[in-house]
Amino acid sequence: MSQLAENLIKEWWSNPAPTIIPRDVDLMPYYNLPVKKIVSLVGFRRVGKTYILLDFAQKIGKENCLYINFEDERIPKDVSFLSDVIETLTEISGAKQFTLLFDEIQNIPNWSGWARRIVETTNHKLFITGSSSKLASAQLPTELRGRSLTIKVDPLSFGEFLRFKKVDINLLPEPNQLNLVREYITYGGFPEVSLVDEGTKILIINEYYNTFVSRDIVERHKIRKVELLNNLIKLILNSPFYTISNLTKSLKLMGFDTGKATISRYISYLEESFFLKNLELHTPSIKKRGKASRKPYLVDNSFLFRFSTEFSNNFGRLMENIVFNNLANVYYWQNYQSKEIDFVVREKEVNTKLIQVSFVEAKATIRKREIDNLVLGSKILKCDDLTLITWSVEDVLKINGKIIKMIPLFKFLLNL
Repeated sequence: MSQLAENLIKEWWSNPAPTIIPRDVDLMPYYNLPVKKIVSLVGFRRVGKTYILLDFAQKIGKENCLYINFEDERIPKDVSFLSDVIETLTEISGAKQFTLLFDEIQNIPNWSGWARRIVETTNHKLFITGSSSKLASAQLPTELRGRSLTIKVDPLSFGEFLRFKKVDINLLPEPNQLNLVREYITYGGFPEVSLVDEGTKILIINEYYNTFVSRDIVERHKIRKVELLNNLIKLILNSPFYTISNLTKSLKLMGFDTGKATISRYISYLEESFFLKNLELHTPSIKKRGKASRKPYLVDNSFLFRFSTEFSNNFGRLMENIVFNNLANVYYWQNYQSKEIDFVVREKEVNTKLIQVSFVEAKATIRKREIDNLVLGSKILKCDDLTLITWSVEDVLKINGKIIKMIPLFKFLLNL
């Protein structure tokens, strides 16, 4: 029996459960699946994966499961320790079936072969989490393909944010509603950040960012050119568009000896960790799409507010980042005259919705180009569902036979 494994098991069973605010992600439907699967929760670090597991543990009973966080410094980075845990669990409890809740399991090398064996040869259920997209179904090691289900965990939605704040926004006057929206798009949706005062928020955001860079990028990928990486992230944080070529040129002008292959690889690491998502140009030409500029969006607004010198006080950009994170199957559109639509939503190869985002507090302040671009895009893209997401204006515009719905950001976020 492994003494460390025994200690971890007994610590789990003896320690009191934390107070948990429920999220919208519910693992109970995955508890008694007709086919045995590994259930994988993936997402950026500190978005709440651990507390979703702990909430699940309380629902099924702590005595029926085992939670281990593999970022615990006591745990050796050796796959044999995973087997030690199962053997120790069997020695303590016999043949009882357990639900294994293994947090950040990707820290253990070669964990996937062990996971397959556990699912195929024991009666235990396995739920895992990780802050790398390589735990998602599409990128899992070959031996686990078809044997897992992936649940993506994001920072708090606006509805969850209000739940954490214990607020019914419908009961508040408009200034108070907008104050909550302002806090949400400024400091983002990390659960811990939403619960503390403004000064502490900044300290936590700093810690999250530094830990992400050092552990999820530098240590995980053995990056030696750390200064190059840091400056690349700064460029992305301050760029409305980018190409690999332009980033490489900018970094060379800053004195770095680098090439497009290195920059492309570093960007893939940022995407793999869920920090960065890229929006591509809407065009039927795959070649043109590959060469076109990408629009960068971040996993959480807090990083844009805290670390972007260009966009930290740009509420239009902060709004746009939040809207992007609430959309799926989306592109941007831009013609040869650089007339642009922020988001083109597509379903089954059909353009279903065109969305512009603008910090508009009064109808009279709407920029003409926002409306003109929607009308032009509607004709070219053959889409009549047109939306302008504003800060606080709600109205309907009729322009050249087109109807444009103006929706306040908080109503869009709540699907009101």
